[in-house]
Amino acid sequence: MMKLDELLRRLWDDFVILNPHALRVHELVLARGERIHNDHIAFRTFDDPRLGIDVLARAFVEAGYEAKDEYDFAAKKLLARHYEHAESALPKVFVSELKVGEFGAAFGQRVAALVDQIPAGTTGRDDFPVTGRPWDVSYDDYEALRVESEYGAWLAAFGFRANHFTIDVGQLSTFDGLAAFNGFLNDNGMMLNGDGGEIKGSAEDFLEQSSTLAEPIEVEFTDGAHAIPGCYYEFAQRYTLPDGSLFTGFVARSADRIFQSTDQR
Repeated sequence: MMKLDELLRRLWDDFVILNPHALRVHELVLARGERIHNDHIAFRTFDDPRLGIDVLARAFVEAGYEAKDEYDFAAKKLLARHYEHAESALPKVFVSELKVGEFGAAFGQRVAALVDQIPAGTTGRDDFPVTGRPWDVSYDDYEALRVESEYGAWLAAFGFRANHFTIDVGQLSTFDGLAAFNGFLNDNGMMLNGDGGEIKGSAEDFLEQSSTLAEPIEVEFTDGAHAIPGCYYEFAQRYTLPDGSLFTGFVARSADRIFQSTDQR
């Protein structure tokens, strides 16, 4: 069985290949003498029983993670669940799945054609969350999926890997909150997701979030290479609940906007 620290390392190494500006953010923050803590890692999948939330999260559950809250995103036709480890220093894991049956027949047929290509045994591997794209897909099919779901198109193009990592801004000592951190990123040329404002959520929600916009990277399709949005880097600031504990969940209406960081623009 793969050790958790190895899985987390592989996920990060893969993530920065698809999101090179994440390393630039790290360099900028570390140069201030900060130590970076990862709040959560997010994954995407389809709701096919062969690779749904439970299947993708299995490696984390076997490493000691426990399922917590579930979230429904009606407009984007998504279901999500987050997981936490007893060691609070470990990042939370957020896994979402696309409700394929809520789309048209042609959409479902395209997804099924992808899933049917997955080699036997792939979804049972300890490193399934970082196996990448296990199918061939054309750019035409990517575009057809994107018309109905940007999320589904991204998953078709990139497969199984971390969609984003997240800096815990509340644990940074040289920034006075998420707004100040965003200002720092803007000053250093980072493009942030402005849908609904740069900051999603509020102290009243006990969670504020922001994110970069996914930069285009070249992806090989069966009918040629095309530049499409890759991954993005998220930033979160959590607040204390009335009982004195730190809020560890997520706010659906904020996450809904964050999902759009990988949309074509």
